[in-house]
Amino acid sequence: MRDPQRADPFPDGDPPLELTAFVGRSAELAELTDALRRARLVTVTGVGGVGKSRLAARVAAGWVSGSGRVELAPVRDAQFVEHAVAEALGLTDHTARPPREALLDHLAGRPALLVLDGFEHLVDACAELTAELLRKLPKLRVLAVGRRPLGLAGERLFPLAPLGAEEAVELFTERAREQGLRVCGDPEVRELCRRLEGIPLALELAAGRLRALSPAQLLQRLDDRFRLLANGARDGAARPVPGGPPSRHQTLRTAIGWSHELCTPAERLLWARLSAFAQTFDLEAAEYVCSGDGLPAEDVLDVLSELLAQSVVTREESPAGPRYRMLDTVRAYGAEWLEGIGDAGRLRRRHRDWFLGLATWCELDWFSPRQGEVAARVEAELPNLRAALEFCLTEPDEAHLGQYLAGSLWFCWVGCGRLAEGRRWLARSLELESGYEQSRFKALWVLGYVAILQGDTVPALTALRECREEAERAADATAVAYAEHRTGCLALVTDDMARAETLLRSALERYQEIGELNSNVLMVQVELAMTRAFQGDLPDAVRLCEDVRRVCEDHGERWARSYALYVLAYAAWQAGALNKARELLADCLRNAHGFHDLLGSVLAMELLALVAAARGEPAEAALLQGAADRMWPSVGLPLFGSAYYNAPHERCETLARRALGDARYEECLREGARLERAAAVSRALGHGRVRPLGALPAPRGPVPQDGADDDRGAAADPRGENAEHTSRASHGGTGTRQGNWTGR
Repeated sequence: MRDPQRADPFPDGDPPLELTAFVGRSAELAELTDALRRARLVTVTGVGGVGKSRLAARVAAGWVSGSGRVELAPVRDAQFVEHAVAEALGLTDHTARPPREALLDHLAGRPALLVLDGFEHLVDACAELTAELLRKLPKLRVLAVGRRPLGLAGERLFPLAPLGAEEAVELFTERAREQGLRVCGDPEVRELCRRLEGIPLALELAAGRLRALSPAQLLQRLDDRFRLLANGARDGAARPVPGGPPSRHQTLRTAIGWSHELCTPAERLLWARLSAFAQTFDLEAAEYVCSGDGLPAEDVLDVLSELLAQSVVTREESPAGPRYRMLDTVRAYGAEWLEGIGDAGRLRRRHRDWFLGLATWCELDWFSPRQGEVAARVEAELPNLRAALEFCLTEPDEAHLGQYLAGSLWFCWVGCGRLAEGRRWLARSLELESGYEQSRFKALWVLGYVAILQGDTVPALTALRECREEAERAADATAVAYAEHRTGCLALVTDDMARAETLLRSALERYQEIGELNSNVLMVQVELAMTRAFQGDLPDAVRLCEDVRRVCEDHGERWARSYALYVLAYAAWQAGALNKARELLADCLRNAHGFHDLLGSVLAMELLALVAAARGEPAEAALLQGAADRMWPSVGLPLFGSAYYNAPHERCETLARRALGDARYEECLREGARLERAAAVSRALGHGRVRPLGALPAPRGPVPQDGADDDRGAAADPRGENAEHTSRASHGGTGTRQGNWTGR
């Protein structure tokens, strides 16, 4: 087992659960593992359906130093390869730096295995990225999986052959057993496996027919299909060499085509239409996208159940509930058939319409008790949302829908840790002329918001100024309010408190006038409270945030509530109520971490460190500061480059250094910097220590206790005694979101 405290570059990199038994391949497993020990780049090649992905997943699951698998089949644009790798590694990076730079930082100095699965349609981009990663990360190994080599120097090829005769029979009988059927290794079974050349996918499809056909009947029908192939296959497959056996590619295609022919017309239709989905899908989406024109919506479930029984579709569980998928080879066959009947364009538009509607629903439901459900749903649907965005931005007269979709997903980009990807889609959508002002305005202010959070001030101001000026000319009060709000947010994190207060109060009034009430609107009140706290008016800050907390709890909103708790904890620390401050910050951190909100997480971590120092726990304070220091590069400039936000950090460092001495303080700082994000959050929440820090030296000066005058005095000036020091800076806003409400 892996050491739970070991620095794992792939915190979310566990292999997918296997729903069916893994059969055979013991020799190949050992050989591939040995190949990876000898070479830093190994590529598993072979025909589609031969079992490359599953073998690679098995090897990766046993890799001692940790592994991460990148599923590249759904990625259609080469520019998103790096984003896909970062996502597979669980890497959340809010900054404007290229994803590759973040990847190099994340993997630096760590032994790990990276699996690139299904790269052949993106071979140039994958080869270029792989070459640089291997060149700059000497402890990294890459296991590539595809139908062709990457073509890099030092690449070791591992051609994967089909199963041998005995393993093929074993796989076929095992899949029969999983259906409650008993099939022995009789001559018909052996001949069927031989005719299917031991290709696992072909065997799985054949076994899926055993409820209706015996092995002898399956063999007879397969013989008929091969005769068709020899005379010119109706599905367009290339002919085999006269007098010789079909190639393995032809064998697989024949098996898929044969399985397709055995389907009913409704099953064939659904198979083709399901190819419109980018990766996984749920039943509701299938019922909407695939119904009509010969397939009523109420029949989709029954037809889908038959495709499941035949192994054309598989079912898997996810945090968003049950989902379905087709293997890439099976999906590609369905897509060809869909193109052949001239229905591909219509299905892509229905797919686009469904996911536009889903994004709209999720944006509204973000301000509700279903925030967690929304986050899980959007996470599961990202490949389909990307496909919908790509369709909108490449089809004529669809740009306004692309702008609308990119803007409506603000909560995903901002609230779920996907700033870099969101900025790319927003910027791309705004390069197009749409002719729809409201969609453009929304994309502009969301782009400004994302740029603020990335610490990119000039592009943020440009987008927000353009949004406000054009919105004022168009008399769009909603867009003006959002543009003004974001501009006030920018003033807050750049220490212009007077201007920030003016803009945020004005935006709050505008929201009240138009009747907006959502997470974003609640955030303007949180940010206004922060300006009041920084200017010394703690009672007003508390009043504003208690009101936000009440509204959040009335509506079940958790994301904006976590930022309100941060401000309340800041006020509690200032007042010397350290236990209360810690309780508020623990609640804040749990929610922010749950949403993958790095900004909220690291702000809470910084303030928790100060509270620990004030409570007489200097070693813990230094450790938490070290953990926060490690997180900031993925967020932006530490503490926004703001003297106001930086003052608690400086105060914490002063207290901890005074108590520990420089050498011990630096040691604890390094200890914290070694913690992965999940471990750091667990530590901050008090879920146990990573390992004992050892006895502390005697304090070199008084350490304030809970409620002590020394702590209150140090906190009274929000700029602190070291406000003149170089500020630690951050990336952007105080973590605002969109929403709809009337502030008070």
